[in-house]
Amino acid sequence: MVGHQECSMEKNSRDNSTPKFSHKTLTAPAPFAEESSCLCQAPHEKLTIAQARLGTPVDRPVRVYADGIFDLFHSGHARALMQAKTLFPNSYLLVGVCSDDLTHKFKGFTVMNEAERYEALRHCRYVDEVIRDAPWTLTPEFLEKHKIDFVAHDDIPYSSAGSDDVYKHIKEAGMFVPTQRTEGISTSDIITRIVRDYDVYARRNLQRGYTAKELNVSFINEKKYRFQNQVDKMKEKVKNVEERSKEFVNRVEEKSHDLIQKWEEKSREFIGNFLELFGPDGAWKQMFQERSSRMLQALSPKQSPVSSPTRSRSPSRSPSPTFSWLPIKTSPPSSPKAASASISSMSEGDEDEK
Repeated sequence: MVGHQECSMEKNSRDNSTPKFSHKTLTAPAPFAEESSCLCQAPHEKLTIAQARLGTPVDRPVRVYADGIFDLFHSGHARALMQAKTLFPNSYLLVGVCSDDLTHKFKGFTVMNEAERYEALRHCRYVDEVIRDAPWTLTPEFLEKHKIDFVAHDDIPYSSAGSDDVYKHIKEAGMFVPTQRTEGISTSDIITRIVRDYDVYARRNLQRGYTAKELNVSFINEKKYRFQNQVDKMKEKVKNVEERSKEFVNRVEEKSHDLIQKWEEKSREFIGNFLELFGPDGAWKQMFQERSSRMLQALSPKQSPVSSPTRSRSPSRSPSPTFSWLPIKTSPPSSPKAASASISSMSEGDEDEK
């Protein structure tokens, strides 16, 4: 079920025999145990795992308990609580968080104090109720007080407080339900990362305004860290300049490639136009041939035919007066001698004219 459930039963105004339940939404954090009104008034009958898996009535959700330290609350914690919440179709998840005193005594120092750890659990969507100052070892009285049906935890034996497995008696009672651990993430892993990269985080916080006293850093280390921060800033500036210069060079190369490509296209176009105009079969040659033929025709016009009755006169001689020639009626010669005599007389007349 998505919403948080309350186990308190209210009588319906219309039908007193029909119970009515109010559901919490995810808009509010999970309540603390002592602040919760989730006191189940129905008789708490013992459930088996088989009965719980089949599903229970709405007025009787399976009350599952999960406990832990939950320091530096992370996805591994959330996944374990998700598994505990979804073990049964109808479940109510109670989460117990141990106090600082118990944790420092049996496990070690924590990064977050108990108030911060309590509050972190309240805002996990799978948690229905948070039990503060939870016991290190679960007693029958504690289980009866909170009417716990089953305890959810990973199945790895948890040795602590002089015991090889603090959940041994829970397992023997048939109340233990195992969950799976999330590999690769744990509170110890996160602390190991911080310790391993201590200088990096110290420099980071100094750069963000924390004082050396707050970070428990000596005077010499503070100066060293600040000097390293300055060196890193200079390196970052140099890196930015190099990246910008590379971008500029790349842009110039791209533009040069574009210009070369355009020049090649224009040169091909120019050569093509030149060949089309001045090539062997180009338009210019045809136009030149046409013009030259016209010029030749203009300079040397065609001569008149030989059979023409008029002859061209020499330009060196002065024009002679024009005479109108009258036709002379001649009779055909009567004999060959007469014909020859007439031809000789015509030739003599031409000579006299010249």
